[in-house]
Amino acid sequence: MSFGFFGIQFGWGLQMANTSAIFEHLGANPEQIPILWLAAPLTGLIVQPIIGSLSDHTWGPLGRRRPYFLGGAILASIALICMPTVGSLWMAVGCLWILDTAANTSMGPFRAFVSDLLPPSQRTRGFAIQSLMIGLGAVLASALPWLLSHGLGFSNAESLTGGVPPSVTYSFYIGAAVFMGTILWTVISTPEKPPADMAVFQAQQEQYQGLGATGREIFTALKTMPTPMRQLAWVQGFSWLGMYCVFLYFPPAIAHTLFGAADSQSPLYSEGIEWAGICIATYNAICFGVSFLLPRLAIATNRAKAHSLCLLVGGLSLIALRLVPSPLWVLLPMVGLGIAWASMLSLPYAMVAGALPPRKSGIYMGIFNLFIVLPEIVASLGLSWVMSHVWGGDCLIAVIFGGACFVVAAALSLGVEETATAVAPAADTQEPTPTVVPL
Repeated sequence: MSFGFFGIQFGWGLQMANTSAIFEHLGANPEQIPILWLAAPLTGLIVQPIIGSLSDHTWGPLGRRRPYFLGGAILASIALICMPTVGSLWMAVGCLWILDTAANTSMGPFRAFVSDLLPPSQRTRGFAIQSLMIGLGAVLASALPWLLSHGLGFSNAESLTGGVPPSVTYSFYIGAAVFMGTILWTVISTPEKPPADMAVFQAQQEQYQGLGATGREIFTALKTMPTPMRQLAWVQGFSWLGMYCVFLYFPPAIAHTLFGAADSQSPLYSEGIEWAGICIATYNAICFGVSFLLPRLAIATNRAKAHSLCLLVGGLSLIALRLVPSPLWVLLPMVGLGIAWASMLSLPYAMVAGALPPRKSGIYMGIFNLFIVLPEIVASLGLSWVMSHVWGGDCLIAVIFGGACFVVAAALSLGVEETATAVAPAADTQEPTPTVVPL
């Protein structure tokens, strides 16, 4: 069920580790990077709620969610092939818009897919398995340019086009194949449950009239969000704002601060970006391992406390980057970041899934994504000024600011009220109907 998430995160991992460097290779400066990244949160803001709602009202030969997995995978694979080979900055930004739109089309319904097919007692484990697949995919994707350069002898002395090293270019080609192949595996191997009463479902589809109905449904769902979802909005906002700073500035911070690269054309810059990829692979490897332990930690405490503890560890680890004496020491804070990352990818979704109304998991998971992307949009629009006028272009300060955001999110997580679900049969579907009771 979750194998397709491996491919989605393989694509995301390549993007997170290399996009800022690609932009700098094509002439961007650090102050421009946040606005150039605007595609990532803005497409999530628009695409995921719409696709979530549409998938709630879809049924066809491929089922409910799988058509969206497949369509997104095709577009994302094309964008991954094109992005590192374009010859200008504006074309690379255009490829990023296509890639993020396509990846969000695949990823949004995947969260609902787990909620659809698993009983409430298995959802924490199910989202933890997604976290495991995300960690594994990101480990391989982040380390791939370094492996191609040092293990297979790809020379980075000359780029294929646009200043992008060959190791990065071929990594994106491999990523396109992995993204497409893993999604196909999930689409072929995992059947979905058809509505129990197809006549009732078809009548609902006839009443549902396109994007206008989608907009009304999203507005209604926003007004009627369950209490745990409202509380988690603040936790998600601060934690993903922190992670967004890592996505934007961690690789350039390593290259400029610890490797001493003066600009993106320096050989030290390529070395720093490759080492940043190894560091990103490290925290994703920790994410992979911690995913096995999160369900036990959640049982020993509860999911809100477990999430708070993980975020606190990650935040303090990012703040500690100011103290590292050499590039090798960066691997130690990556352990703490990996613990926080594993929790961010699983526990909030497990907490919110039990409180969602039946047959609406797609739209609510899409709305839940709003609490991730809205702070990122603010960061994309505002960090350019802060980077230029307050932080003096120091990318490492931006990463440390991200750690402070994690600490705030950890405190807010302690106030989340969890719910448990008791299963009762629904009238027109085979999915369980949750009855909210206090833990």
